[in-house]
Amino acid sequence: MKKSDILTPVGIGLGATMLLLGIYFNDGFGGVTSFIQISSMIVVIGGLTGALFVNFNLAEMKLSLRVFKESFRDDDYNLRELIQLFISLSEKARREGLLALESEVEELNDPFIKKGIYLAIDGIEPEVINDIMNAEIAATEERHSKGRSIIEKAGEYAPAWGMIGTLIGLILMLNQLNNPETLGPSMAVALLTTFYGMVLANLVFLPIAGKLVSRTEEEIFMKQVVVEGVIGVQSGQNPKILEEKLSAFLPAETTKDQQEEEDQEEEVT
Repeated sequence: MKKSDILTPVGIGLGATMLLLGIYFNDGFGGVTSFIQISSMIVVIGGLTGALFVNFNLAEMKLSLRVFKESFRDDDYNLRELIQLFISLSEKARREGLLALESEVEELNDPFIKKGIYLAIDGIEPEVINDIMNAEIAATEERHSKGRSIIEKAGEYAPAWGMIGTLIGLILMLNQLNNPETLGPSMAVALLTTFYGMVLANLVFLPIAGKLVSRTEEEIFMKQVVVEGVIGVQSGQNPKILEEKLSAFLPAETTKDQQEEEDQEEEVT
């Protein structure tokens, strides 16, 4: 289930706020307004958008918008709950047969788990199930990589277009060398495009691309657990053995805490 990821907007907002406060405490509101330059924004954002249009096709650009939105949402993964689900399915399959799992599958929300269990119910061999599900994992990873690559390219292009805007400003400034009073303000305006490009790259695009990498790794990891669980259920593994096998995917700290809980329960009984 998807849920809002508050850290992404909070992180971007916090970074922007710290920049504004740094400017404000240095030169008050006058300093803040000095950093607002529409022409510089047009050069950076317009040039960046144009470069992305050249680099990618329309379908990929649409995919990037969807991927960008994903950075503001988070998958509610719970590895312990996932392991318990497969233990429950394994117990029912051994007790009543694989066909008895159809009613359980209908209540699941995750299409990847449902697909795997349906393959098991249909009597597909474990090796074939493994191949089918791993092929889907590879396809998912490829889709994520393609969508993320646009965000990464934006992070690469933004500083470059900031420099291009600065060069434009410097050229215009040099054409006015006969008027020394305009040199300082013109130089400040020229440097603003570099500032905008660097901020967009290092506060928005590159951090979001990094978060998307982590999201992909987490999703692939969970899908690999699902594959092992489905194969365990299909092959009729003992639920206890399946639990031990899937528990290997738990972080070391989680496994240690779980063992301590079990030891405490044994002492009570």
